[in-house]
Formats: sequence, C-alpha cells, structure tokens
Amino acid sequence: MALPPKFSGQKFPPDSPNQAVHTLELYLDYVCPFSAKLFYTFYNSVLPLIKSKYPDKLQIIFRQQIQPWHPSSTLVHEAGAAVLRLDPDKFWKFSAALFGQQKSYFDVNVVNETRNRTYERLTQLAGSVGLDEKKVYELLAVGDEPDKDGGLNVGNGVTDDIKFMVKANRLTGVHVTPTCLFNGVVENSISSSFTEEQWEDWLQKNIV
Repeated sequence: MALPPKFSGQKFPPDSPNQAVHTLELYLDYVCPFSAKLFYTFYNSVLPLIKSKYPDKLQIIFRQQIQPWHPSSTLVHEAGAAVLRLDPDKFWKFSAALFGQQKSYFDVNVVNETRNRTYERLTQLAGSVGLDEKKVYELLAVGDEPDKDGGLNVGNGVTDDIKFMVKANRLTGVHVTPTCLFNGVVENSISSSFTEEQWEDWLQKNIV
C-alpha cells in the first residue's frame, strides 16, 4: 500500500525511492509488548544492517496499528501522528522512546488520569527527542467547549490523520500485532521473537 507524503517519517530510509525493489511493512502498536520486542531488535540491530547491505533494495514502513482493547492505544498513536506532522525525521527516534516507556501507558497507569494529562506526558516524551513540546501539545490537547456548530466530539489536531491510518490499515485486514507485510503480503515467518541472526538470515533469503 502506498504511503501518503505526510506520513513519510514512517519510512526507512527516509529518502528511499518510491520504486524500491522490496517493501517491508511493520504493523506495530505502541502499547503491545510483542510489538516492543520486535521493534527493539529491528531498530537496534536490523536497521543498521539494512542501511549497510540493502540501502537500494528494501524500504521499511512503520504502520501505526491502534488496538482498541488498549484504551490508551489511540492516545499514544496520536502522539506519533503529531510527531509526523511536526518533524517526520524524528518519528523512529520518538517511537523508540515511546516503546521504552510503554508500560507507563498501560491500563493501570492511565486509568486515573485525564486524557489531556496523558497527552502532557506524551508531549514531554516528544520533547526528550527534540520536538517543540508546545507545538506537540497544541496538536494533541482536546478542548472542553463545543465547536462552532455545537458538536461535542471535537477531536484534536491529528484526528483526521488517525482516521486515515485506521481506514488504511483496515483495508489490509491486519488484526494481530506485530504483523509484517512483505511486498504487500503477510509474512507469517516473522515473529516478535526473531533474533538478529534470524533477521539476517531472512534478509539474505528474501532481498535479492
């Protein structure tokens, strides 16, 4: 599936051509422990390998997969969307920071705080990787007044981006996280427990 320019930060390398020979899509949820496990192996060990051995043969797309049974999933992915809006080049770095703090957004750690308080914490996390906290919060915060037409579901500055992501992901039928698609087809051989060696073996067999 094509990637809209406004979500270009989800792609690695960021300047890879659209006509890349192969595309590997990672459908990940920021509050899914198995997504975190796959992400950290991939981010710390596999991306450097791809950059050195396959820079012109493979592009990676991080697909943000909201899992509705985790109520905070929408909120943390909204933060990812805000980063994409403000500084796409920091999206992967922010994602690494968020996965590193994911437990602080699990159910028991958000149940007694307001939605905007969760956004404040996410804003501070974004600030830790170099984003303007004020601009991030302006995109995330939800007001307590009706809109000009009297509507009460006012959303925030990234609501439309989240709607697009959800619509696009539904078209693929992805349910479980993590899920990987290779050239548009689910790659069931890849799991969250993949080691660096297993990734290297998979790349050698598939990136030709």
